[in-house]
Amino acid sequence: MLFPLVQSILAKALLSPISLLYGLGVSFRNWTYRRGLQKSISFSVPVISVGNLSVGGAGKTPHIEYLIRGLDPYLNIATLSRGYRRKTRGFLRVRPGMNAEEVGDEPLQYARKFPEVVVTVAEERAFAIPEIMGQRPDTQLILLDDAFQHRSVKPGLNILLTEFSKPFTRDFLLPSGRLREWRSGYERADIIIVSKCPPTLDRATADALRDEIAPLPHQRVFFSYYDYAAPYYLLDHRYRLKMDGNVNMLLISAIAGTDYLLQHLRGQSPLVQSLEFEDHHYFDRGDLGTLLLRFRELPGEHKAIITTEKDAMRLELHKAFIAQERLPVFVLPLAVRFHFGEGPEFDVLVRDFLLEFKA
Repeated sequence: MLFPLVQSILAKALLSPISLLYGLGVSFRNWTYRRGLQKSISFSVPVISVGNLSVGGAGKTPHIEYLIRGLDPYLNIATLSRGYRRKTRGFLRVRPGMNAEEVGDEPLQYARKFPEVVVTVAEERAFAIPEIMGQRPDTQLILLDDAFQHRSVKPGLNILLTEFSKPFTRDFLLPSGRLREWRSGYERADIIIVSKCPPTLDRATADALRDEIAPLPHQRVFFSYYDYAAPYYLLDHRYRLKMDGNVNMLLISAIAGTDYLLQHLRGQSPLVQSLEFEDHHYFDRGDLGTLLLRFRELPGEHKAIITTEKDAMRLELHKAFIAQERLPVFVLPLAVRFHFGEGPEFDVLVRDFLLEFKA
C-alpha cells in the first residue's frame, strides 16, 4: 500500500508545474468575465445549470433527471447538453429514435426517459438557447447539463455537485488532480450538493463536510444519494432481474467512477466482477467479445451482466450481438434522494427561483 501512495505523491509533484500553468490560464479566463472583457449572457427564460468543479463522476445526469421529474408536470422544459463524444456537430434536437453516436449517451437517455421534454445538444450554449426558443417558444425552463465552467451563459440558478468520497476541497487542478478550475470557483454556486453519499450518512459526518466546504452566506448545502431499482433487461424493459442475493454479476461500464456502484452491487450479490472502460467509451466488437468470454467464465448457475443507464445507450448499438449470444444484459436504474428529509427544502429553493424570476 505504501508504494502506490508514494507513486501518487511523486506524480502530483511532477505534474504540479503543469497544473499551475493550467490554473493561471483558468484564472485569466475567469478574470476576463469578471472585468466584462467577455460577456455572460442572460436570457428571458429561466436557466438552471447543474455542473461540478471536477471532471466527471459527480452525478449530473441523475440530478438533472430529479429536476425534470419534479418540474415537468408544471413547466415546458428543455435540456441543453454538449453531447460529449457524439459524432455530429452543431445544434441538434434529440429524438428517442436516435442513437448515442448521433447525440451522445446522456442526452439520448433524457430523450428516452422523458419524451415530452425538449432535449438538445450543441457545443455553443449561448447560441443554442435562442435556437431552442425559436423552435419552441413555449419553453419555460432550460436545464444546462455540465455547464459550470461555460461562462458564456449566466444561469439564474447555479447548482454545483461534488462527490462525497472526492470533494473538491481535497482535490487539485488538472493534471495533478481532477479539478477543472481552482477550488474558489465554488463561490459562483447558489446551491451545493454533496452527491453519492452513503445511504446511511449521519449528521455529524455531514456537518463536518459542510464545515470543510465553508459555504458562503447565500449558499445552501445538501447531501444526496442514489436509490437503485430492480435492473431491467436491455432488449425488453418489461423483464426485471430479481435481486435475491443469489445472482453472480459482471458489471460492464464506461463511466467516470464505479466505486459507489460496486459497493451497492456487492451488497446484492455473492460475487461481483467488473469490466471497465474509460468514460463515454464506445464499445466495439472486441469489447463485446471480451464481455462474452468474461461472462462465460463467471462461476455459478445464476448470473447476469449489469450495466448503467448511460452505458446502455452505447451498448444498444450492439443489440444484434447481444441477442445472438443471448447475453443477459440488465440495466440498473436509479433515482436521486436527499438525506435528512431535505428534498422538499431543495425543491422549495428551485420553486422560489422560478416564481421570482424576472426576464
